[in-house]
Amino acid sequence: MTGAKALIDGLIHEGTEVIFGIPGGVVLPIFDEIYDSKMKVILTRHEQGAIHAADGYARVTGKAGVCIATSGPGATNLVTGLANAHMDSIPLVAVTGQVGTGSIGRDAFQEADITGITMPVTKHNYLVKDPESLLRIIQEAFHIATTGRPGPVLIDVPADITTMSVESGFPKEINLEGYKPTIIGHRKQIKNAVKAIEKAERPLLYIGGGIIIAGAAEELRRLVDILKCPVTHTLMGKGAFPEDHELSVGMLGMHGTWAANTAISNADTVIAIGVRFDDRVTGRLDKFAGDTTFIHIDIDPAEIGKNVAVHIPIVGDAKNVLETLIKEMPKDYAPRNAWLRTVEGWKKSHPLTYNGDSGSDIMPQYVVERLYEITKGEAIISTEVGQNQMWAAQYYKMSKPRTWISSGGLGTMGFGFPAAIGAQVGRPDALVIDIAGDGSLMMNIQELATAVCHDLPVKIVVLNNGYLGMVRQWQQMFYKGRYSSTDLCGNPDFAPIAEAFGAAGITVTAKDELDDALAEGMNNGRPTIIDVKVSREANVFPMVPKGKALDEMIEEY
Repeated sequence: MTGAKALIDGLIHEGTEVIFGIPGGVVLPIFDEIYDSKMKVILTRHEQGAIHAADGYARVTGKAGVCIATSGPGATNLVTGLANAHMDSIPLVAVTGQVGTGSIGRDAFQEADITGITMPVTKHNYLVKDPESLLRIIQEAFHIATTGRPGPVLIDVPADITTMSVESGFPKEINLEGYKPTIIGHRKQIKNAVKAIEKAERPLLYIGGGIIIAGAAEELRRLVDILKCPVTHTLMGKGAFPEDHELSVGMLGMHGTWAANTAISNADTVIAIGVRFDDRVTGRLDKFAGDTTFIHIDIDPAEIGKNVAVHIPIVGDAKNVLETLIKEMPKDYAPRNAWLRTVEGWKKSHPLTYNGDSGSDIMPQYVVERLYEITKGEAIISTEVGQNQMWAAQYYKMSKPRTWISSGGLGTMGFGFPAAIGAQVGRPDALVIDIAGDGSLMMNIQELATAVCHDLPVKIVVLNNGYLGMVRQWQQMFYKGRYSSTDLCGNPDFAPIAEAFGAAGITVTAKDELDDALAEGMNNGRPTIIDVKVSREANVFPMVPKGKALDEMIEEY
């Protein structure tokens, strides 16, 4: 068989059912083989759309997302998506075309050193130099992408490799020296963690996306049933534990709840699982959490102690470690009732709030609240990046894993809509909604054609304030209201834009129109933009200003 046939057979062998991408000259042999295969191709309108769609597909299915692009600009257009997946630990396999092996390094037409370019933003990458190595490389790529701490892997395939003959078959086993992720947690360290938890008077669970990646939501719930302690989550951890549970204190960090930030600032023992103590969570590091004992469970040893000194490190898969931890916990463990009453008091005295009596303005928080009520919290929510993302995180409560899709580490504007397309492909029977800002939506709005062409009924709810909202908020608060280049003059009317693509478009300008518009959009079975004209200068609060500690939150401005 040819190298192109081997590549497609390898992808199918790894369980690939759908591939997102755009053809180009050097990948034509690959697309010609796809033509006769059973794989579904989602033709996007930009390579960044393709890789974000593959990312969204991976987040809701737990499988590796696969995308393909041609050489040169096609490959370089994937870089942002690779960096995004790398930061958020999302399993992707990206296949790129490359100029022929004899032309590499000669500045041939559409040549780019994509393996060199992407080395810092991939878990691993390959330049295929021998067609006989193709099937081995594909198996290794999927293994690396989906095991340990997941991440993106790139396979760069020169044009002549795709037409050469391949004689070898699939390797019988994968044995990568130097790549042996630790799955089972150290038993002694787990016992030490149990002792620390037993001594704790103010324990707190701090959970992140690692719980979802490991499929450990059920084990987490069992641990919470034993400890009966407060639970706070990161942006990536939404859905790992039900946010409507009485022990949930919500998201922590820069735009977290007052109760969550106060709880972690006063806890004496923090059990951190599948998190990386990033700066948006910790605020000022030298004042983070004070005199606290930290237990940190993570599959990536490089994350333990990187930002915060950890007293009890446990390297391992969250599901495996939690199973062992639960077995080691004493059956007579008593909840810390005084601590629970204190935290519950914080929740009641400092709830999330906004100015609901805003005259004729529609408040963006109200839009998310109504969306949550109308969908009964059962939708898959994707977000863009900025104020829309934070309002969605604050006001749309998730109760199940793999239902929240958001660019956490990289903060990629333009991510949400193509990611929602990928989510809809992965979960065709689900209601998938992109909560968008008008600025972010404009960055990949061309993917409306993808949604229409493939009959994907993704919903986009635009919190349209006519600004690059989060940047404007910072300018208002820290730059004396000097709104430099944040007013989005020239924005289109999104409803007729949607209709021009063949989608549905609805415009909402009054509060009493909102419920009907949301209900219509959610139930019409079509790709739909619901463009809601919200209060132009609404801000996201609470907020921990950059360089401040978590206990220096601003609740209003």
